[in-house]
Amino acid sequence: MTSVITSQPRHRIESIDILRGAVMLIMAIDHIRDFYHGSPEPTDLSVTTPILFFTRWITHFCAPTFVFLSGVSAYLAGMRRTENQLGIFLIRRGFWLLFVEVAIISLAITLNPFYNVLILQVIWAIGGSMMLLGLMIMLKIPIKVITAIGLIIFLGHNIFDIEKVDFINNSVAGKMFVSGAGFGAFVPFGPNRGMLVAYALLPWSGVMFIGYGFGQLYRKTFDGARRRKILRYTGLGVLVFFLVFRYFNVYGDPNPWAPQKTISLSIISFFNTTKYPCSLLYLCMTLGVALVVLSVTEGIKSRVASFIMVFGNVPFFYYVCHWYLIRLSTVIVFFASGYNSSQIISPRQPILFQPQGFGTTLLGVYGLWIIIITILYFPCRWFSNYKKTHDQWWLSYL
Repeated sequence: MTSVITSQPRHRIESIDILRGAVMLIMAIDHIRDFYHGSPEPTDLSVTTPILFFTRWITHFCAPTFVFLSGVSAYLAGMRRTENQLGIFLIRRGFWLLFVEVAIISLAITLNPFYNVLILQVIWAIGGSMMLLGLMIMLKIPIKVITAIGLIIFLGHNIFDIEKVDFINNSVAGKMFVSGAGFGAFVPFGPNRGMLVAYALLPWSGVMFIGYGFGQLYRKTFDGARRRKILRYTGLGVLVFFLVFRYFNVYGDPNPWAPQKTISLSIISFFNTTKYPCSLLYLCMTLGVALVVLSVTEGIKSRVASFIMVFGNVPFFYYVCHWYLIRLSTVIVFFASGYNSSQIISPRQPILFQPQGFGTTLLGVYGLWIIIITILYFPCRWFSNYKKTHDQWWLSYL
């Protein structure tokens, strides 16, 4: 593995690191809000406000962009490996990500050492999609076919909103791979134990397969001007598709929008697309912007861009660290606010240190966000520099 990796030096693509770093930073806002400002629900039109909805909406761009760029990165990783080596690498990394999701991230979210509830979120979606992608690569399926399969899944998975299939609605496999109700689907293991599938795998796999196809644009021999043009016009086309299909409520989202009593609520209704499970229009709304951003950030140089790229260089390291730092902050605030050990466990609440009334204002959420990303900048910068100067095989898994 080491000889394969070092045979061709890694080349960071700055526009990818900028976009990936930006969505990783934005993502932390929503996770902090979940713990510190859990109510009212930002997407509930009866109680939300424009700033609260925006706080949630802006983070919608994170998961689709991250999964798409994971597909691009898979293609770039293949430039240093044979097909079999890439397939094995993706399958191994997929298994590793599934372990991390269940054993490390679930613990960070719940702080429950007994693992009463396992939570499958974006890392599960990426890991599972990597395994499927790796399998197709090992089976010698051409990249054009993989991309076509991704497009079919991308465009067609909302057909299940029209055709209600009992297998999908009621079976464990259907809930895990195709659909889910609300924030995923809960799969019980026994009394007070179960698994929350927040991300149905199949739609996200389509996003990764498409990203893998787009990775071809980043070959060193590919003309940069042509790449930017393809990204820009594809992104704009996807956004036009979103606007038209959303306006007429044609297809692509199980929750149609409708005019509301105020202009701001009507706008919120329009952009309030479905994330769980991710709808076609949700993915178009977010990935359209991501493609345009990729097209305009090539060659950009600034202090802000350099700051953001630090996080984009080490997204997985940042992702794990940010969960534990957020949860450490909740424990500190919990005791500093006067709560005691008898209130660590809340009735019918699988997440510890979340008593009734705990939290802060939305302004406080943004303040905590600034503090947390500032703290994380320093270990991320150190690890980014370490990765650039070392080539151990295990670095490919972090």
